[in-house]
Amino acid sequence: MNGSAPHESLRGEKDARQNGHEEPDAGEDGNDQEVIVIQDTGFTVKICAPGIEPFSLQVSPQEMVQEIHQVLMDREDTCHRTCFSLQLDGNVLDNFAELKTIEGLQEGSLLKVVEEPYTVREARIHVRHIRDLLKSLDPSDAFNGVDCNSLSFLSVFTEGDLGDSGKRKKKGTEMEQIDCTPPEHILPGSKERPLCALQPQNRDWKPLQCLKVLTMSGWNPPPGNRKMHGDLMYLYVITVEDRHVSITASTRGFYLNQSTAYNFNPKPANPSFLSHSLVELLNQISPTFKKNFSALQKKRVQRHPFERIATPFQVYSWTAPQAEHAMDCVRAEDAYTSRLGYEEHIPGQTRDWNEELQTTRELPRKNLPERLLRERGVHSDFTAAATRGAMAVIDGNVMAINPSEETKMQMFIWNNIFFSLGFDVRDHYKDFGGDVAAYVAPTNDLNGVRTYNAVDVEGLYTLGTVVVDYRGYRVTAQSIIPGILEREQEQSVIYGSIDFGKTVVSHPKYLELLEKTSRPLKIQKHKVLNDKNEEVELCSSVECKGIIGNDGRHYILDLLRTFPPDLNFLPVEGEEMPEECKKMGFPKQHRHKLCCLRQELVDAFVEHRYLLFMKLAALQLMQQKANKQESSGALENGASPENGTAESEKSESDDGKIDDNVTGLDQVKELAETIASDDGTVDPKSREVIRNACKAVGSISDTSFDIRFNPDIFSPGVRFPESSKEEVQDQKQLLKDAAAFLLSCQIPGLVKDCLDHTVLPMDGATLAEAMHQRGINMRYLGKVINFITKTPGRAQLDHIFKIGISELITRSAKHIFKTYLQGVELSGLSAAISHFLNCFLSSFPNPIAHLPADELVSKKKNKKRKNRNLGNADNTAWASMTPQELWKNICSEAKNYFDFSLECENADQAAEVYNLQKITLLREISLKTGVQILLKEYNFDNRHKPTFTEEDILNIFPVVKHVNPKASDAFHFFQSGQAKVQQGFLKEGCELINEALNLFNNVYGAMHVEICACLRLLARLNYIMGDYSEALSNQQKAVLMSERVLGIEHPNTIQEYMHLALYCFANSQLSTALNLLYRARYLMLLVFGEDHPEMALLDNNIGLVLHGVMEYDLSLRFLENALAISSKYHGSKSLKVALSHHLVARVYESKAEFRSALQHEKEGYTIYKNQLGEHHEKTKESSEYLKYLTQQAVALQRTMNEIYKNGSNANIMPLKFTAPSMASILEQLNIINGILFIPLSQKDLENLKAEVQRRQQLQESIKSKEKKHKGSPSDAAGGQQEAAG
Repeated sequence: MNGSAPHESLRGEKDARQNGHEEPDAGEDGNDQEVIVIQDTGFTVKICAPGIEPFSLQVSPQEMVQEIHQVLMDREDTCHRTCFSLQLDGNVLDNFAELKTIEGLQEGSLLKVVEEPYTVREARIHVRHIRDLLKSLDPSDAFNGVDCNSLSFLSVFTEGDLGDSGKRKKKGTEMEQIDCTPPEHILPGSKERPLCALQPQNRDWKPLQCLKVLTMSGWNPPPGNRKMHGDLMYLYVITVEDRHVSITASTRGFYLNQSTAYNFNPKPANPSFLSHSLVELLNQISPTFKKNFSALQKKRVQRHPFERIATPFQVYSWTAPQAEHAMDCVRAEDAYTSRLGYEEHIPGQTRDWNEELQTTRELPRKNLPERLLRERGVHSDFTAAATRGAMAVIDGNVMAINPSEETKMQMFIWNNIFFSLGFDVRDHYKDFGGDVAAYVAPTNDLNGVRTYNAVDVEGLYTLGTVVVDYRGYRVTAQSIIPGILEREQEQSVIYGSIDFGKTVVSHPKYLELLEKTSRPLKIQKHKVLNDKNEEVELCSSVECKGIIGNDGRHYILDLLRTFPPDLNFLPVEGEEMPEECKKMGFPKQHRHKLCCLRQELVDAFVEHRYLLFMKLAALQLMQQKANKQESSGALENGASPENGTAESEKSESDDGKIDDNVTGLDQVKELAETIASDDGTVDPKSREVIRNACKAVGSISDTSFDIRFNPDIFSPGVRFPESSKEEVQDQKQLLKDAAAFLLSCQIPGLVKDCLDHTVLPMDGATLAEAMHQRGINMRYLGKVINFITKTPGRAQLDHIFKIGISELITRSAKHIFKTYLQGVELSGLSAAISHFLNCFLSSFPNPIAHLPADELVSKKKNKKRKNRNLGNADNTAWASMTPQELWKNICSEAKNYFDFSLECENADQAAEVYNLQKITLLREISLKTGVQILLKEYNFDNRHKPTFTEEDILNIFPVVKHVNPKASDAFHFFQSGQAKVQQGFLKEGCELINEALNLFNNVYGAMHVEICACLRLLARLNYIMGDYSEALSNQQKAVLMSERVLGIEHPNTIQEYMHLALYCFANSQLSTALNLLYRARYLMLLVFGEDHPEMALLDNNIGLVLHGVMEYDLSLRFLENALAISSKYHGSKSLKVALSHHLVARVYESKAEFRSALQHEKEGYTIYKNQLGEHHEKTKESSEYLKYLTQQAVALQRTMNEIYKNGSNANIMPLKFTAPSMASILEQLNIINGILFIPLSQKDLENLKAEVQRRQQLQESIKSKEKKHKGSPSDAAGGQQEAAG
């Protein structure tokens, strides 16, 4: 479509390189060659395995030999082999060698699969692999949250007919076969919110049974003399035919022996069926196994790979069906040995996590392939191990390293990871809020680690850190600095302070390393006084500690105050806060003194100040110029910075000045650069301009713009030397300004974005994300809701208000639940959780908790036994909670923490007053606390019996926070791709995004949130460029990935379903498209309810598809609902509403109800006329359509009159009733989904691009307060405005 000239596309590549990077790193120019390295051409080798025909395999030179192993272990015909080597001309290939390093390996080489003798380790791997193959379709691991399995339901709704190419198995295109009526609960207006539909039963889940039992035999381990015969271990199997057999795993393979359950006889049976693979052996002794195992593998390989691949981090499901508990040897064995990752099949072999994490940081990073290798990392393994360890610690299965101390004080080491509990040990946080501070410190520290990792300074190391919340406790897991356990902390810390600023030390090497982080992190180097009144220089907050490990690396830890304090929540004696803060009731005493501003806020604030700086300087330069012209040089009232600020706010409003201003800004930029480069050429007046501007915005330098924060300001116990008094004053002012900026810019900005629907949160998590992106902490949630209630367009923010309130309630409930759980011992867990949920959500007025039955409590309780429980001594206090008490606590928590007054005394009032759904509250509280409940229909409103019983609580999972490594190069490609697409260079955009996808795959593996965004954008581009089947295939991947990585009902997944439905429709898979839209609607009802702006889009989609299949009445129900919602959220005069009227009118036309059609089209016409004027093409189109409808109506009336007059022998002109064409429906679908096809000539395109670029430059210069949005622009549903414009 565009960019057809070859030089054009080349130029595109170069531009992308320049635009894509905010700060071009060294070595970026190498990008062009680098790209080629990745796409090294693949070649084909022949594989020859025992017992099957040789086959070809496509490989790439980058791959390791090991990856071919993996492929063979996954292929249907070779999946039962695990213990083999690959040989080329009789030479065994090294597993970890890259293919390109192997001599003689080339296109067409023959690789032989050679069976190798087993060891105990190999035998265990083999049995585990066979078990995995037997359970490959069984979802229990996903429900149990094990091994990075997670759920996906897409195939249930597409019935597997998306195929590889998206071509449908044609069943004839008659419409009649499609049953379009959705289940009752999906129709507009339905109040029912069933839960069971969330996880529909998948046909493949009733797996074909291959064996009754496969387990380790009780005769393990083999006695000495049998070891010397090569016995490695014994298995016990019961076949489906009910044959009980005992199997020996030996170095040569598997065979039947003569043992029984009670009698050990290791001699081979006759026949012994010795086979190298367990599957081959079982095939021979059980016909059912042979038949079902091969059928199972056929099914397994037919599933989409994205349904099978492990996710990088565990996703937990908050509901699960009742599962039969089956015998499973591997799980049983895992439970008793510590399996800490795939490598350690033998207990005692633990990984040195710290070494692995730090080594990846040290890998070279000069060019792309090197950076990719670096970023691959061991992160997900570490997170998984840390999570298992934290759970083991809380469940009491790990011995403390200081067992004699009180339980709260204990620390643990497990699998080379250090665990500590979130309590205030040794009054460390006494001045900061005690236990409350100790609870938030780990997450603050984690944010610090994330930030320093992102800056990535060579030679500076952080610890692997994971924070796990489980059963009411917070556990921090950290990798261990080599040698730290042998030394006292006092002697190891050579930088920073271990007592919050009494004794402080510094170190030149640390200052040098931290100096490199100070600019990106906006941290100011500063001096503090220690207890001996000596000045010590730091470049971080005092409690950031530097320790050199025995490995010689410089580690920094305790990064909990990397970011400046939030003064709105830190009242300080004698400090006056700005007006904006006081108006909103700040400063407010918080529970702890560790409230920090978020990094996003700091960045936004600095950017805001930068624009202000540029404007002030430009204004002064212009005034100088004007003065020069007037009085040739006499400077009249050189604008002082103060009134400069006031003027700059105004100067933008009158358009006349803008053009001057643009040039003015350019001048300032040039000037600032010249001064910064310390050039003697600048005249003093101009220097003065820059100096004034610097002073006005609080820059720490007076020759260039540079804003930094001192994180120690207002820190209890930190003192500053007399010499830096003025600097400290400036810093205090800066912090006050930042706190005010959050209230006066960021919160109103967020609400404005919600009003414009550029931000569309659908549940608590997406609202939190939207707040965080703008640097607003969750503790401001009450203020955000209050701000919404005072906003003029209040009704258009209903959805945000509702999400805000439900988030407020569930977060307050979570705080209470946390302490509640700490008093519960393991045996009472399900009773306690179900009691809490009853008090929280059930209408039953007085639920009674069931204490664990007496027969389980030993009568001869030992009075002296030390209380092992971490909580209070009384372990039954939780049972006395009542709904009244809980809701009273929720309201006071909301008031104390969020400063918001809730008007409800129980769940029913909350649901009524705020129009909340109890099922939504249940989802939110379960996700926040890690509770998993049984999938069934809950009756919340029964006043005669409680909603939950203890049988309904299936599990409690950890809630895990970790650092997610960033694929920086891939991300740059992705952003440049997005930018290209916005400028209309689709083809180049497409190439860049494909490249990004390639890199993401290299770093993250196949599954990741960011890959999901990549696939979605690619699919959209494929679609716009007319490649529907490719669009379908990419979007299918995006849906599967979103289900697997984010969750089956995550708002993102709902959106992906909608996109997929559109592409299905375009591929004329109508019934599939409807199924997908119905699924999306069900999920949205469950997650939020009906009254959401996104529901209007969804219902328009459903209505259009139904119109296309001639289900007119049903179609109207959805379209009229969409019209009502659009009118509410976009205002009844908006273009979206006009379009909605038109869609409704078209359906009435198809029904030949012309009066109603006319009525709606007139409404639409009026809106177009008022908004766009008489002569706009939309208005003209509408007016044409009105004429046509009127003619039809008249014709119909004539015919009716004829019939009345002449009875049955009237000669009737046949009326034209036409079903809408698919093309016209598709056209409307594209319009409402904001997809534009622009048929333009090459010349138009050139002009358009030039225009776009000109506008962008203009925009850049005026962009004063507009913070850049991070969302992907192509997805903003603003398509109608463009379509209408």
